[in-house]
Amino acid sequence: EVQKHSVHTLVFRSLKRTHDMFVADNAKPIPLDEESHKVKMAVKLRTEYGSVLHMPTLKENLREKGGPNTGDPYGHKQFSGNQGQELEYMITGTHPYPPGPGVALTADTKVQRMPSESAAQSLAVALPASQSRLDANRTAAGVGDIYRHAGISERSQPPGMSVAMVEAGGNKNSALMAKKAPTMPKPQWHPPWKLYRVISGHLGWVRCIAVEPGNQWFVTGSADRTIKIWDLASGKLKLSLTGHISTVRGVIVSARSPYLFSCGEDKQVKCWDLEYNKVIRHYHGHLSAVYGLDLHPTIDVLVTCSRDSTARIWDVRTKASVHTLSGHTNAVATVKCQAAEPQIITGSHDTTIRLWDLVAGKTRVTLTNHKKSVRAVVLHPRHYTFASGSPDNIKQWKFPDGNFIQNLSGHNAIINTLAVNSDGVLVSGADNGTMHLWDWRTGYNFQRVHAAVQPGSLDSESGIFACVFDQSESRLLTAEADKTIKVYKEDDTATEETHPVSWKPEIIKRKRF
Repeated sequence: EVQKHSVHTLVFRSLKRTHDMFVADNAKPIPLDEESHKVKMAVKLRTEYGSVLHMPTLKENLREKGGPNTGDPYGHKQFSGNQGQELEYMITGTHPYPPGPGVALTADTKVQRMPSESAAQSLAVALPASQSRLDANRTAAGVGDIYRHAGISERSQPPGMSVAMVEAGGNKNSALMAKKAPTMPKPQWHPPWKLYRVISGHLGWVRCIAVEPGNQWFVTGSADRTIKIWDLASGKLKLSLTGHISTVRGVIVSARSPYLFSCGEDKQVKCWDLEYNKVIRHYHGHLSAVYGLDLHPTIDVLVTCSRDSTARIWDVRTKASVHTLSGHTNAVATVKCQAAEPQIITGSHDTTIRLWDLVAGKTRVTLTNHKKSVRAVVLHPRHYTFASGSPDNIKQWKFPDGNFIQNLSGHNAIINTLAVNSDGVLVSGADNGTMHLWDWRTGYNFQRVHAAVQPGSLDSESGIFACVFDQSESRLLTAEADKTIKVYKEDDTATEETHPVSWKPEIIKRKRF
């Protein structure tokens, strides 16, 4: 039987239950423990203000404001080490000094109470800090140090680089300094390149060029549908090969066999036997003009790229198409091979670069950073890196995943070709006939060349379609729109004094896109 209670009793019982339920409220702050709070504040002071704690404190101001406790922004007692004693402040410098003029310097008169704030500040800044304190607190170079090291005055800091900095007795608190933007390291000096030979003989644009592994001769392909072989030392014509029925767009000489491979806008890929100077194999499969080709350095594999948006891998001996690399959505302009993974790299008019898995015939990585067609790709002969050329930028990348390194900006033209040698000289050749030479490591543009066109040609026929270093890397050959091949060499008379690097350590703007 349920016992009946008055409303008054029921209400009070409910109140009691509610009180019991919330009596241990976890949201309530726990009472402050004096000892632990002291420890906490001491640690906070040391970590956040450690580098300025040695500065003198104004004794007069403390007295005016009502005792030493006023100096603590948290309103807590002084730490036990300072309790019950009046604090003395001493400025240490290289030389002790008396408190005023006419006072003899003794052990007792070395201590000086601070007379005013301005005097304290001027004294603190004027006196150098002890070396141990400098070493303890200097965790990074100051902005001034970086600028002085770079050889420019601190006054010439760019806007936005003003830094709040605490300097007391020579001490710089690096925790309060803004981080300085990275500056370009000083580029390696390269001698300028000069034109020393112009070779003519083709009747159309010279579209492609390659040097044979023995460095005795080089081969060119042209819009006149011929392939010509030239002596490298003298520049004289040795041989002309006919067989293509449209512009020859790519040539390469095999290092593994006496074969020359060529491709053209007639969709044909040919293998020439250089012992008989005849075509011995055709590679059929591309549905449109073939724009470029490359040989694998260690296996008998040929890779071609075409306007049909594919690249094809061919077995050199059997003429079989091993893989068709599909994925690009526009013409594939350039292809490169290397022995290390990824073994195939393609650049396309769809603005992307693809790194391919040769065994699977599939894309490993697609790089979408370029905004315009990628017509040129070059692999560094020593580093595990490569560069790609597009009208928006030349970009450097790191293998194997295609990590972005840096932009080389300034060649504002359609870049048709790139070449790089072991010294780190990168050459970019453009559709308007300009050629820029860059320091690979820093991206510094150390020379710009615009060679005159062949006499009788129009200025509009100034254009570089291909460029390549010879095997000794002492000659640079360019294939041009004025139907000539131009040969450049390093200027032997140039020195770092006669051709200094006009380099300023400006702030790098490394745009990702």
